[in-house]
Amino acid sequence: MSKIRITKEFRFEAAHALKGYDGPCRNIHGHSYELAVTVTAVPITDAASPKCGMIMDFGDLKCLIKSGITDLFDHALILPESFKDQGLIPEGEPFANVVYVDYQPTSENILIDFAGRISGLLPAGITLHHLMLRETSSSYAEWYFSDQEE
Repeated sequence: MSKIRITKEFRFEAAHALKGYDGPCRNIHGHSYELAVTVTAVPITDAASPKCGMIMDFGDLKCLIKSGITDLFDHALILPESFKDQGLIPEGEPFANVVYVDYQPTSENILIDFAGRISGLLPAGITLHHLMLRETSSSYAEWYFSDQEE
């Protein structure tokens, strides 16, 4: 049987700053991110399964992404860990949801992070195929499993 791909789209709000960047994105600023998650597998053929004909229930995929990505990153300030060491960001409101990452939080690096997180959450037999992270209406980054080095 053929493999099929399904895609679910998600939206979340987040801010970030790029340390050492030579443009305006060095300052804290926000985006209305749009994330498309595409997974691939062979559809379930067990006629007794309530999921027969599906590779994965869209609702199950939604729950995985919500718990692994959007619950953490929605309305968060994403900063490199080096900002934490400098004591620049106060604790508590309105800085209660700061996510410190061990990389420069560009769309490209955020996608690499998301790919690792999502791959670890998927059930056996389901493969992460593609991610697309839209930062603005005209700018986005993409990640493909097939592009990864072995």
